[in-house]
Amino acid sequence: MFDKLKPNQPYFGLRGGWLTFWVTVACATDMMLFGYDQGVFGGVVVTKDFLDTLALNDNATLLGTVTAIYDIGCLFGAIMSMAWGERWGRKLSIIYGTTIMAIGALLQITAYGVPQMIVGRIIAGLGNGINTSTAPVWQGETSQAKWRGRLIVIELTLNIAGFSLSNWITFAFSFLPGPVAWRFPLAFQFIFIFILYATVPWLPESPRWLIAHDRSDEAQVIIADLEDMDVNEPYIMTQYTEIVGAVQYERQHAVSWWDLLRGKTKEGGTCAMRRLILGAGAQFMQQGAGINVTSYYLPTVLMQSVGLSETLSRLLAACNSVSYLIAGTIGIANIERWGRRRLFMTCALGQGLCYLLITVLLRFNEKDGYPHSKEVASASITFFFIYYLFFGCGFQGIPWLLPVELNSLSMRTKGAALGTATNWAINFLVVEITPIGIEKLHWRFYIIWTVLNLVFVPTIYFFYPETAHRQLEDIDLFFRDNQSLLIHNNPEAVSLTRPERYIAIEDELVHQNKCVSDTKQDASGHGEHMEAVGNV
Repeated sequence: MFDKLKPNQPYFGLRGGWLTFWVTVACATDMMLFGYDQGVFGGVVVTKDFLDTLALNDNATLLGTVTAIYDIGCLFGAIMSMAWGERWGRKLSIIYGTTIMAIGALLQITAYGVPQMIVGRIIAGLGNGINTSTAPVWQGETSQAKWRGRLIVIELTLNIAGFSLSNWITFAFSFLPGPVAWRFPLAFQFIFIFILYATVPWLPESPRWLIAHDRSDEAQVIIADLEDMDVNEPYIMTQYTEIVGAVQYERQHAVSWWDLLRGKTKEGGTCAMRRLILGAGAQFMQQGAGINVTSYYLPTVLMQSVGLSETLSRLLAACNSVSYLIAGTIGIANIERWGRRRLFMTCALGQGLCYLLITVLLRFNEKDGYPHSKEVASASITFFFIYYLFFGCGFQGIPWLLPVELNSLSMRTKGAALGTATNWAINFLVVEITPIGIEKLHWRFYIIWTVLNLVFVPTIYFFYPETAHRQLEDIDLFFRDNQSLLIHNNPEAVSLTRPERYIAIEDELVHQNKCVSDTKQDASGHGEHMEAVGNV
């Protein structure tokens, strides 16, 4: 690869798949940092020196707040992205978010009291909220349709890798005495921050964002670079034309935020509010599935609900993160083959059944005088592991993919940010109540997540259209032509393959652009011939 690098050319001369690869490296590093931050505090909060230094022993409420306040920062970071992200662009948003995260990380590493730790976690959350709102959008808008789903799922699988890495680092450093046991794991996130600073600045901006901001010439060149084609190729002209058409249509049928909130839309509109709700709903489902009951607190859950020792709980949490990562790779391989709808529903059902069995087994484990408590406790650990397999396979990536795919270009930044804000709001609620729920409700606490996961299955079936194997502009066309909320009986909505109608539209545009291109070439050739005749 490196023999192709040409420093005097844009992107060091990289085009096509290699250029997409480096965009993916940047976006995946961003999401890996997100995963690392999610997992690292689960190991930190059971570290003796941390609890002693911040005086958090025997104070479950304050400990829950210190942990969960990060999610409030992420929520407001997503709101900042919603307000200003479209103005900043995809690349600049990530650079701003990474800088804010670095400041927050430094405050946490050097904290000796709860106030500084809270401020550090809020600031780090602000940066992460901006980054997680932006990276999937940037990836989706610079990827070919055949790669889009797989690449965004790769990002979220590396999010699991970051989570797994944080579990192993906190487990390894738990054997060391003193502050290094928790300060070094918090400091390790600077590795990801440095990689982002080294990659994001030289990569291409989203061509769709450029077109929406009247920088069409730049956008057309970037489309050609990403496809590794000449800018005058009919296919490139078709892609460019479709995006321009979508932008113009949305400008003609744009609806203000105030009208959206009042439910007012224009005739022939783009179903903007419905699409926003579907994207945000997918993110609600990810957090409502109960993942952060265990992501932030799995060692605590295993110690308090199951009755294991601290060392064994940490080790099992680290081992579980590896199986979680393996499940994520299954999602990469099959997200396009199985589609979003089918995989989403299957995983919701599997997660609901796992939590049901966990609830039943913990009920017997906590029953006074029950003679087989050790056996049922061990069995419950098995279903925590299986739950992660289902979640990693589908729920880890699809809720981040859908806000990118379902929302139109003009609403994509806002839709992704709203989805991320929803994710972090529910995340905060879950993380805040989990220590108290485990302490007060015991086995009954897990009923909540059983019910929610089982309710998600019909929700997805009736309301969520398939988005696999579609161009982003295909999805715009679907919502323009289909105003019904229920989509389960619509063949275009549930088909796993790309509907023939969209293929025919694209083929016709390619044919038209090819004819235009051929006409220009013929005219150019005729002119050169006449000039030669004149010279003779």
